[in-house]
Amino acid sequence: MTQHREHRARKRFGQHFLADSAIIDAIVRAIAPQPGQAMVEIGPGLAALTQPLVERLGHLAVIELDRDLAARLRQHPQLEVIEADVLQVDFSALAVRLTGVGASAAAPAPTPARKLRVVGNLPYNISTPILFHLLEHVGVIADQHFMLQKEVVQRMVAQPATADYGRLSVMLQWRYAMEDVLHVPPESFAPPPRVDSAVVRMLPLAAPPEVPPALLGELVQVAFSQRRKLLRHTLGRWLTERAYAGHFDTQRRAEEVPVHEYVALAGALQGRP
Repeated sequence: MTQHREHRARKRFGQHFLADSAIIDAIVRAIAPQPGQAMVEIGPGLAALTQPLVERLGHLAVIELDRDLAARLRQHPQLEVIEADVLQVDFSALAVRLTGVGASAAAPAPTPARKLRVVGNLPYNISTPILFHLLEHVGVIADQHFMLQKEVVQRMVAQPATADYGRLSVMLQWRYAMEDVLHVPPESFAPPPRVDSAVVRMLPLAAPPEVPPALLGELVQVAFSQRRKLLRHTLGRWLTERAYAGHFDTQRRAEEVPVHEYVALAGALQGRP
């Protein structure tokens, strides 16, 4: 790539650039890119991860909001640069364009081999909104590998009856199998963040229960709104307002209820006002 003046990390974009070659190698091995796969990288930054990925893939789409970095990335002939806020990117439409399969009636249904692979070092300040945005497009995604703040990854993979288990755990585990695959210390970045990071692997489940995401989201948000209290004070009242006549044990705290019970309750509530 063409040499440019040094880029200063921008606080408002939550920029911390990966600079540890051993960690970069470990992340690339975890992702295991194969030639010809359709992959999108969110927040490529100074291309520390981008370059080894595109060498293996042959072509890579990257989403970069920073205008200066986007201009620098456009110098690379194997990159398609999408200069945009990732929260505004339609990943379903992107999948159709990059793979030729997907959402339109004329296009065949995507198979795992022709779905999008999504990777990235997600900005700490908007990592959760990005995860929820991608959840809306999970049907066209083969897998996701993200570097995130370690405590966010712990919340994503948390099991019931633990302090980390919450709304994020339930909403993501409903649709993905997830694994914390790599610890990344602050000194692996320039500038170093004040927190540890981790790489998470997210594999969409083949046949998740079909429930309205907005309904499940509201239900789970109500349940965890006062996590120290028994559910009868929060979710119990919410269910009463909806005249729910089924059985759901509200003599528990929100963190004691496994994912499948929340999903089943949302399923039972479908179609009710």
